[in-house]
Amino acid sequence: MACARVPLDEQQVTEPDPLGKERTLPALHPERKEERYFVPYTPLSEGSSPAEVEEFLEHAKFITEDLEWLLGLPHDRFWCQVVFDESFQSCLDSYLHHAPRGLDLAALPSSPAVAEAQRSVHRAVFLTFLRMATHKESKENFLTPAVFGEIIYENYLFDIPKILDLCVLFGKGNSQLLHKMIENIFTQQPAYYSDLNETVPTVLEVFDTILDRCGLHCEGATAMEPMKLNAHKQPTAMTMSQQDLVDIILYLCDSTTTIHAFLDIFPAACSSFHSHGFLGRLTSFYETAVPDLEKALRKRNFDDKDLQEDVWNRLSHSCRKMVETAHLVLHHTCLQPILEGGENMQTFAEELLQHFTSMLPEKRFLSDYDEQFPIADDISLLQQALPVIDETRTSYLLQGVESAWDGVGRRKPSQIQAGASSSFLANQGAVGGASAAFSSASFNPQVREPGEGGESLRGAEAMLEVPQKGHNGEVCPVSSAELESMLSCIRDLLPDLGEGFLLACLQEYNYNFELVINNILEDRLAPNLNELDRAMPRPVKEELPDVLSKRSNVFDDDEFDIFRKDQVDMSRIWKGRRKGESTREMLDNKQHVAEQKARYQAYETVVDEVVIEPGETAASYGLDDYDDEYDDTYDINQVGANDLDGDSLLNRRPFTVPQVLRKGNKPEEVEEGEDEDEEEDSIPNNVNRDQFVQDPALLRERAEARRAAMQQRKGFRPERSSNVVGRPKGQGQATETLVDRRKKEANKSRGANHNRRNMADRKRNKGMIPS
Repeated sequence: MACARVPLDEQQVTEPDPLGKERTLPALHPERKEERYFVPYTPLSEGSSPAEVEEFLEHAKFITEDLEWLLGLPHDRFWCQVVFDESFQSCLDSYLHHAPRGLDLAALPSSPAVAEAQRSVHRAVFLTFLRMATHKESKENFLTPAVFGEIIYENYLFDIPKILDLCVLFGKGNSQLLHKMIENIFTQQPAYYSDLNETVPTVLEVFDTILDRCGLHCEGATAMEPMKLNAHKQPTAMTMSQQDLVDIILYLCDSTTTIHAFLDIFPAACSSFHSHGFLGRLTSFYETAVPDLEKALRKRNFDDKDLQEDVWNRLSHSCRKMVETAHLVLHHTCLQPILEGGENMQTFAEELLQHFTSMLPEKRFLSDYDEQFPIADDISLLQQALPVIDETRTSYLLQGVESAWDGVGRRKPSQIQAGASSSFLANQGAVGGASAAFSSASFNPQVREPGEGGESLRGAEAMLEVPQKGHNGEVCPVSSAELESMLSCIRDLLPDLGEGFLLACLQEYNYNFELVINNILEDRLAPNLNELDRAMPRPVKEELPDVLSKRSNVFDDDEFDIFRKDQVDMSRIWKGRRKGESTREMLDNKQHVAEQKARYQAYETVVDEVVIEPGETAASYGLDDYDDEYDDTYDINQVGANDLDGDSLLNRRPFTVPQVLRKGNKPEEVEEGEDEDEEEDSIPNNVNRDQFVQDPALLRERAEARRAAMQQRKGFRPERSSNVVGRPKGQGQATETLVDRRKKEANKSRGANHNRRNMADRKRNKGMIPS
């Protein structure tokens, strides 16, 4: 027995040999595997005979039983069988190669038994790969991570093509499990990153191959090889055979779906694709090949219209996946680091803007990308994260997007609300232009993802939802009148069935009411239909709440509220600039005079006396009762008794006796000279003279006297005035003049323009001027 808590690669086991002798072998040894042959998977082709269907069911049963037996083995036995059994690896490889994809209509199940067998094989294969990607199942059963990475790499248990197939086959409903599985594989064996880098150029060659088959050439820096001299002899999409055109579109659909599934599940691979210039190659291919293929599908005559419709759906699906793949690469390599707020945000922002700028010449791709993922939203997020982004550059990008819409002759749809801007329209094709251009044809080019609207797939039991025969992705190909006619025909034959059950049957069988009647009578309905109640009534449509009843606006109930009023004065509404009346008509219009006439007529009626009839009051005539009884309540208050009499000017300015009437107020005569007499004469006779504005010269003298007294108290010596002029030339200069001249020469740089350089350096050192 193996020892507990020891890695499987270091364990030793003791077993008897064929001769019965005990021997010790490593836990991982070729002789420990069981002799068992795993049957390879063979797909069921369309229109298979009953014998081929029976053979398929038998092989599917063998594969399911063998894989379930393998999953039930202990940890050491499981890895011995996986590593050393070549038939097991061939079985898994055959399923990855031939299993039906989401849009593969050639291998649709022809009966519920086939669908159930396919589902069982699908589940068993997924669980097997999931266990193969797990190096530690429990504390006792585990492998050393380094040895695990070497085992899966050296024995080719996983490689890049297998991982791509796993993503496209099991990605729907199992994205989280697949992400953990692939992340563990790349973590334990980093050599897969180098394999991925070597695989990306091979993936890019797919675009060159399709362009070469269509007689096209990718010019410019994105071209990997120079154009061949015989390229003009290649058939184009219009001249090649119908089967070749169908094969090219199927090849494109499978490639784009696989790449998108891988990058969606394992975003870490986006950096590898981005480093090889994947975005530039993808946009150039889209701009060159898609319009040519669409033109060929529109103008060529297909004998089988169903085939033409299916091929168009696949082309639209491919366009959608290419646009989503470009968004994945941009999001995980440029946008995500900016939103996370890491380092070098400016570098990532510059790279994102550079990618958007490089898309401007690709008008078709740019319009389709902007339809699904508005570039304005990305630029808005960019401006919020980095306010320093050049607004001129972003405006140029947005104008380029508008120009791309005009260049392809399409009208940009209205902006979706923020809550729904990140969601996809489930029933709309990837390329709006493709849909609009082909809407005039006889079929609807919209595409729906396989399994949309069905049951959600959970965990390891999820299975690629295989659509029933005849289901090619349309939501409802019949009108309401035709649907009611089908229900009436079926209920005439089977009146006991409910309309809800019949609607589910019609939807399951692509609204083929003859097939529905046949399967009901022969009891061959799909398993999900057998679980329904056959008397189930028709579901009632839920009425949406009235938005207007909950609407609240400042203009509610105004004269133009058409939601609450049935009639609106249309004379108040006009389109464009209103034509004004002429000057003469405006002057002749006397309507305002008539409106005021009634008001002024009311003032003409003057009633001096109103006779009140007996039994009536004045109130009935609109009059107030008058009471002439004297009110002496406030007679005791002497209002105005103590006020000054006379003019109110006396309250503001006291009375002054005129100077000519004054007596005994003459100034004393002092005979001390003429100067003193003049000073005394200047003194006013009245000291309390009312001077409205004092003499400014007198005010200046008083201020100067106060200043001199204050300086004298403080011991302040006034500075001597400088004299730089001095005596005339030749007479010599005084010492004070020479000192003043030296002082002026030393301090003259303090003003004017003598010190500009020094002051500019001082400003720059303080950071006031950008250097």
